[in-house]
Amino acid sequence: MSQSRLAAPLLALVVPLALYGGALVSQYGFGLHPCEMCYWQRWPHQAAIVLAALALLLRGNETAMRALTALAAVAIAISGLIGIFHAGVEYGWWEGLTTCSSGVSGPVSLNDIMAAPITRCDVPQWTLGPVSLAGFNAIFSLAGAALVLTKLRRRPTSAV
Repeated sequence: MSQSRLAAPLLALVVPLALYGGALVSQYGFGLHPCEMCYWQRWPHQAAIVLAALALLLRGNETAMRALTALAAVAIAISGLIGIFHAGVEYGWWEGLTTCSSGVSGPVSLNDIMAAPITRCDVPQWTLGPVSLAGFNAIFSLAGAALVLTKLRRRPTSAV
């Protein structure tokens, strides 16, 4: 089995793992509490991880592997598009959510509500120059999805 054949599904696994992992490190390692739109950007990455892992598990079936890899790339791109929307809200280009949200889910008590950090979607918690975490997710997700699709388009040549 050629290594080039597995390049696209491996990349489709590594890109969302790295981006999702970075989000978790920023949240739990650096205390940057995600807003509702931050969570929206994570869901497609989670889906892409599952799809890419399935693609690698089904590597004996070329059609299934390629289809699952393409779906993973689409999921990665969707996270990037959500990142563009979120960054636009942060820059004030358009309006975002009109309600507050927090990271608390499931049954909650008044104490849970009062202790939960409320994170606004229109205020970036961290930037590098003019680019926020949502902006970086958009850049890296869209570039990663494009790279996966580029690798997927290249059919491996058989050595004679």
